[in-house]
Amino acid sequence: MTANAFNTEITETAEALIGPWRQPRQMLHAQVYDAHASIHDDATAQKLGFKGGTIEGPTHFSQFAPLGARLWGRAWFESGCLSAHYRNACFEGEDVQAILSKPLPGTSQCQIQMVKRDGTEVLRGTASVGDAQAATALETRLTELKPLTDPVILRDVKVAQTSRRQPVRMAFDQNMGDLYPFSLRQKLGVITEHSPYYSSGDNPWRKAIIPMEMLSVLFQYRSKDDPLPAKGPAVGLFADQEIRLMKGPLFVDEEYEVEREVVALSGSRRTESAWAKTRVFDKAGAVVATMLLNMATLKDSYAPYEEEYRRLYGAGR
Repeated sequence: MTANAFNTEITETAEALIGPWRQPRQMLHAQVYDAHASIHDDATAQKLGFKGGTIEGPTHFSQFAPLGARLWGRAWFESGCLSAHYRNACFEGEDVQAILSKPLPGTSQCQIQMVKRDGTEVLRGTASVGDAQAATALETRLTELKPLTDPVILRDVKVAQTSRRQPVRMAFDQNMGDLYPFSLRQKLGVITEHSPYYSSGDNPWRKAIIPMEMLSVLFQYRSKDDPLPAKGPAVGLFADQEIRLMKGPLFVDEEYEVEREVVALSGSRRTESAWAKTRVFDKAGAVVATMLLNMATLKDSYAPYEEEYRRLYGAGR
């Protein structure tokens, strides 16, 4: 016998599985990239119009894990996928709730949503297992993007640019660097949904597994060792993110390799976005997981943006 994956209290209705209200913890106050503070630092965030440092998007993925496990069991840990568009920032001390709408009979994909007490939507998207035979939320979103025109920050970034493969691993007490200045053990001390699967081999695979929210950390761990040629310093944030397990779960203290490919560039009034597909390989060279991430860079955070726009395109934006 193995332990239950979660003891999370779940409310079940005819239409949905609903998790409890939680207050995710902010662990990125000290995050540094491009030698400056990030959107998760209070002072930096406030300069850009946020009320404080934001909770990193994938932190919310943990609240969906008990819902996925209730619905799909072991398959969730081996081939689960969360595909989400982040709609509003969440701040430490705010209550948020995960909602998973039940899939239609004979299907393996459903809608997900996270909300605050006042009804503000933090994220929306899809959850699925295996080959769901349907486009995920972000696969659909990729077909609807507004193309990036007149790029400044991303002018040297091209679709199909691919990084070299990098070895990565995550041990319990390994500090994950400037981007993630904490360890897995520290995260497990404050994670919203505790599971014995995360801390021991008391699970079907007999090895501690990495929580889905920490897969984002693992996959991004060495991204600054082979960065995209974006202009900076500038502040970016996760606007869309999809994590898909293909031959999961991924294990603590195990070696993997990752590579990233730019699959799309898009733009909005406030941002320039690079969409990167990360592929994760095991020791045998098999793809075990992927991540699609839209890193949206705030134009106003790049000091010479207006000057360089005029130089490049001959007029103000």
